[in-house]
Amino acid sequence: MLPINVKEMKKMLKKYGIDVQELPEVRSVILYAENYEIVAKDPQVAVLNVGQQKIIQIICSGLERREKERKPHVEVSEEDIQFVMEQTGASRDEALEALKKSEGDIAKAILALQERKAGTT
Repeated sequence: MLPINVKEMKKMLKKYGIDVQELPEVRSVILYAENYEIVAKDPQVAVLNVGQQKIIQIICSGLERREKERKPHVEVSEEDIQFVMEQTGASRDEALEALKKSEGDIAKAILALQERKAGTT
């Protein structure tokens, strides 16, 4: 890993009333943002207890940024929801969910609901 002496760090922080708990079983650390993720390579993780607060310390050999695939925001009209409900007998929530999953494609939403209904009967 890295040339950091954790025992020395613990000893030094203990003098200031900071308790350090190592988490040696952690194998990966991923920070999730709306449009990307940051992955810490070869992480060493410790929790520093400072009074009632906890600080998570991550020491790593590098960071990797991964862009997330952006899905288009789909606006679904009330008319589309009503139409899907009429055609399938689905509830409003089911019709809305199907339309969102099909990215607003009415035909795909209706087919998905019909297939799901056929699979449960």
